[in-house]
Amino acid sequence: MRSLTSIYLFSHIALLLIAGYCFGFRPALARFEFSEVHMGTQFKIILYCESSHAKTVASQAFERVAEIDAITSDYRETSELMSVCRAPAGRKIRVSEDLFRVLEKSQEMAERSDGAFDVTVGPVVKLWRHARRAGKLPDRLRLDQAMGLTGYRKLHLDRASRSVTLDRNGMALDLGGIAKGYAVDEAMAVLKRNGVTRALIAAGGDILVSDAPPGSEGWVIGIATLEPASAPPDRYLCLRDQAVSTSGDAHQYVEIGDVRYSHIVDPKTGLGLTGHTSVTVVAPVCTLSDALATAASVLGPVRGSRLVESTPGAAALFTQATAERVAAVQTKGWERVAPQVRGERSGHRRN
Repeated sequence: MRSLTSIYLFSHIALLLIAGYCFGFRPALARFEFSEVHMGTQFKIILYCESSHAKTVASQAFERVAEIDAITSDYRETSELMSVCRAPAGRKIRVSEDLFRVLEKSQEMAERSDGAFDVTVGPVVKLWRHARRAGKLPDRLRLDQAMGLTGYRKLHLDRASRSVTLDRNGMALDLGGIAKGYAVDEAMAVLKRNGVTRALIAAGGDILVSDAPPGSEGWVIGIATLEPASAPPDRYLCLRDQAVSTSGDAHQYVEIGDVRYSHIVDPKTGLGLTGHTSVTVVAPVCTLSDALATAASVLGPVRGSRLVESTPGAAALFTQATAERVAAVQTKGWERVAPQVRGERSGHRRN
C-alpha cells in the first residue's frame, strides 16, 4: 500500500477537495501550493512543474484574478461593472472584452434556463443581503420595486461595438453566479500559457483541474454531505481537464419564521430559495459549471436536470436535506462525466 499526499479544503458551500491521486505513484515533478484571497474567498493553486518558476507563474495567475475582480465586482464602486450600472438608461456603454464575455455567457445561460439565471437580479440581491443581516424578510413594497428593475431582457449586448445597454435607470447587475468561475478559467489559462499543464485551482465552491498529477489518473474531489457539516464526504470524484462547482445554502442563509432562505434568489419570485439543498455540477470549464450550478439550484431537480443534460460534457448531483433524511438525485451521465472513486476517505489508497 502506497501512502498518498493529500490536502483537505472545506469551501463555504461544502465542497471537500483532496489534492491527491486516484492511483498513487511518487510524482516526478515538484509540487507547489499557493493561496491568496480574492473576490471574497480564498483562491488556492496547486501545480506541478520542473523548476522554481512556480511562484512567478502562480503570481501571474493571481494577478489575472485580481484584474477580473476589479472589472466584475458589485462591491467595489470603482469596478467597470458598477460604472455600467450607473450609466443612463438606453445609453450604449463600450466595455472591456472580459466584462463583455462574462455578460455574453450570462445572457446565454439566461436564455437556456428561461431566466432562472439572471444577472439583472442585483437590486433584489441587495435587499436579501440586508435581510440576512437584519434577520427579517425584505419589505414587500421595496421588493416589488426592485423586481421592476430586473429581467434579463432589459439587458442588451452588441458584439459589433462590444457595448452594453440597460433599459431602466437603477438597474444593478450581479455576477456572483458566474464571475468567479470565469476568473478560475482565466487563471488556469495563465498557467497553461506558461507551460504548467498539471494544476488545480480552487475558489470557494468552484474548482478547475487540468491534466492529472504525475503518475495518477486524476484529481480526487470529495463532495461533502449536507448533514452534519463536519462529516466526511460520501462521494469522491476523479477528474481531469474538468471543472466542478457547487451551489447551495450551507453557510449563506437566514432562518425567518422557521423558514430557511438561501442567499440564492429566484429571479421569477424575488424570494430566496427555501430548504437545505445543494447542486454540484461537473462541466468542461468553470464559467459553465458555476452558472449551471446556480441555474439548476433555482430550477430544482426536474427542470434543472433537463438543463444540465442538454449541456455537452455536463452532469449534476442534486442533494436535499430534510429532518428525516438526505436525498440525492443525479442526472443521466453523472457517473460517466464524473467518475467516482470508491472508499476514498483518509487520503490513502487501500489495496
